[in-house]
Amino acid sequence: MIGKPLQIGAVDLSTNMLLAPMAGYCDLAWRLTCRSFGGVGLACTDLLSPHGLLRGTQHSLDLAKTNDQDKPVGMQLYGSDPEIMAEGAKWAAEHGATIVDINMGCPVDKVVKKDGGSKLMCDMAQAVGIAEAVRKALTGNIPLTAKMRLGWDEAAYENDCAPKLACRLIDVGCAAITVHGRTTEMRFKGDCRREGIRRVVDAVRAHTNGAVPVIGNGDVNSAEDALDMLRETGCSGVMIGRGSLARPWIFRDAWALQTTGTVPEPPTVDEIAEMVLSFFELMLEFRNEHYAMHKLRTRISWFVKTMTTRAISCKPLGEAIREAKSADDVRRVMGEFLAGGHRLIAGKRETLTA
Repeated sequence: MIGKPLQIGAVDLSTNMLLAPMAGYCDLAWRLTCRSFGGVGLACTDLLSPHGLLRGTQHSLDLAKTNDQDKPVGMQLYGSDPEIMAEGAKWAAEHGATIVDINMGCPVDKVVKKDGGSKLMCDMAQAVGIAEAVRKALTGNIPLTAKMRLGWDEAAYENDCAPKLACRLIDVGCAAITVHGRTTEMRFKGDCRREGIRRVVDAVRAHTNGAVPVIGNGDVNSAEDALDMLRETGCSGVMIGRGSLARPWIFRDAWALQTTGTVPEPPTVDEIAEMVLSFFELMLEFRNEHYAMHKLRTRISWFVKTMTTRAISCKPLGEAIREAKSADDVRRVMGEFLAGGHRLIAGKRETLTA
């Protein structure tokens, strides 16, 4: 499947690279930022509570916000009540979802304590029942998918929990399965177990004669990692989460490596700075100044690391952004940076002031 665009049900993607749903990171502004570099076949929302969507709480509506430039988009629901999940899926379909996904992989306590996320893998009948209810609720050509882990613990992994569940989910209508190569107990520690993803790929391929794609997820931090994931697991696509948070061009790079054999030159320092400013402006547009300021302060150090070279250190930019009090301050600082300030050049600090 190297270099082949992914098809999920009736939906044709432009590539086989997907942006993962990540709690606290996958807002509309970030999805559009990743898309701006190219290579994104599908971008997924943050985890969505169907209760919040159905009640119309502002937080849930903000997480589900999309627009015409944000297509195709997957909306991921989490929960354990089949009826509520089905109603949430209807809401998603009516509010712009291209694909609806069921979260069966989140290991976070506040999700699993309510029997959602990866806790569903401990009750296969419940998980399948939810998928069946959601599939029946979806009309038209909106596919249903599921994202899971390798199981709750080592025993579940050794008992082939994920391959068995994947096949049962497909039997009730799931059009694709995404597998994160860790158990719940591993959370995000240790290495992604590609051999576990391979087990799911092999089981699904045998069960469906190759008709349903499996997407690999975990520890993909470069274009080369994505290619290795495809080769070592036999999966049809790669979903990238944390590896994209500082380098949203990773999807472009991974698709280019598959199709041309080469990775494009990375963005320049100024191009990354312009990306950061654009991302900030999108957050202001879609949310508000408080949200945008908080998110930029928490993420600027990641961006600064990608901008730092042997000749230039951009740490002063990070310091200036964290000290900014308003959106206008951020714009001023970014303008000064693009004019040559807020950076260390061969040990010399260059700082522009208004």
